[in-house]
Order: sequence, then C-alpha cells, then structure tokens
Amino acid sequence: MTQQAPLLNDKAFEKLRDYVYDRSGIRLSEIKKHSIENHLARRILENHLSGFDDYLTFMMSREATELKALFGIITTNETYFFREPPQLDVFKKHIVPNVLKNKRTRDIRVWSAACSSGEEPYTVAAMLKETEPLLRTDIIGSDISEVVLETARRGIFSSYSVRNVPPNYLQKYFKARENAYELDESIRKMVRFLNVNLVDEKAVRAIRNADVIFCRNVLIYFDEKSKRKAVSLLYDALAPNGFLIVGTSESLYNVTRALQPTVIDKVVLYQKAGS
Repeated sequence: MTQQAPLLNDKAFEKLRDYVYDRSGIRLSEIKKHSIENHLARRILENHLSGFDDYLTFMMSREATELKALFGIITTNETYFFREPPQLDVFKKHIVPNVLKNKRTRDIRVWSAACSSGEEPYTVAAMLKETEPLLRTDIIGSDISEVVLETARRGIFSSYSVRNVPPNYLQKYFKARENAYELDESIRKMVRFLNVNLVDEKAVRAIRNADVIFCRNVLIYFDEKSKRKAVSLLYDALAPNGFLIVGTSESLYNVTRALQPTVIDKVVLYQKAGS
C-alpha cells in the first residue's frame, strides 16, 4: 500500500521554524510552509517516518547530515552572474584601487558570503582576472547549503544564470554546452568554497582579514537579533579599512555603528576603520 504524503500542521511547523532559527538565524515565514511541506514529505517517505514530528526527532539524531539537507530546502538560491552592476563597477573602479593603495603587497582577499551556486564569487574572479591580471587573489565563496556549493564547484550554469554576462566575458570564459554553459577552469580555480553559517561564530572565525565582503540580499532573511550577530561577525572578519557590500535594497541603519557608511557613485558601502 502506498504511503500517503504527510501534512505539516501548524504546531510541527512552529517547532521546525524554531529549530531552524536557533541554528541559522533564519526566520521562516508562513509563505515557506507549503514549499517546505512538499520537499520534506519526500524525506519522510524515503526514511519510512510517520510524519513531521517523527522527522524532527530523526533530524536531531542525524543533525550533521540532515541539517545540511534541510538548509538546502529552506534557503533561497536566486542568483546570477554580474548581478547589480553599479555595485560591481564601484568594486572595480574604486574599492580595489583603495584596497591596493593601503597595502604593501599586490594581493586582495574577497569573501562572497551566502554565495549560493557561486555566480557572485566567480563574477568577482573574472573581473579581477580581466582588470588586475597580476594581482594575487584569495576569493572565498560560502553558503549554509552544501547542495548549492556542490553546484558551484561543478561550474556549469543555465542560460538564465549567464544572461547578464557581458559578451566578451561570455566568449572568453564560458563554453556553451547543451542547454548550459561551462565556466572556464582558470576562473573556477580562483575560488574556494566553504560551508559557513553566518551566525556560527566558530565557522565565521575561519575567515579573517577580508579586504571586501559581499553579503548581498541575505540579511533580509534574518530578524534584527540575528542580523546584528551576523554583521558583528562579518565586521570581525574584515581587515582594517575593509569594505562590506550589502544588497541595494538593504541597509545597516540601526544594525551597527561600527561600520562607516560611504556613498560612491550612488552606491552605499560600509567600511571598517583602520587600525
């Protein structure tokens, strides 16, 4: 007899929501309930569990692996290459020269936090390769979901992901495949990927002295408490005089006063004071 897909009742959803919040700082909205129910129903049936309460017990007993699967389900992975071009122009024309001016060596460390399937850090890598080919780079892409990080490491993207790529970049760094585009290995090798939860102090501590941190369109999923904690940890990860770039629709007003807001070409940036 075929097992019927379980339903996620309000009480079980509240338990799941609190559990996710405690471990990630992400506050699940009611809008996500139906999507989570559909995705987790498959996990419940695959593991022959009786329902969502049983699944919660199961997940807690196998947290190291099951939590990664859950984060892959709950996180939004909308991204593409060369997203928000005005910010990228300011990064190329102003931030990189500013970073290099204050350093004795020609190197730069860039962290793309919550990078999803990797389009953002790969965009940064391609831009730096084009504009500063002799620069030593350390580019990190991180996400809470191991599922999307595996996609990032493969370096194969849909036509949707590359729709904003300038023609010269597309021709030089992408190889068209059937219904997909493969990123050139020279760019893939410039980025290393890490599994990082932005409210996990131990995980974030693994990244230090970043000259630039991109954390765009991420903090909107956090409540005020989690947002303050994440920004505080990002602050610690920045090098003196380092820059934090959030999404164009985001603001750190009332979140932190430790970072100085700066406007360049109508783009708002946040800078850490020098030592």
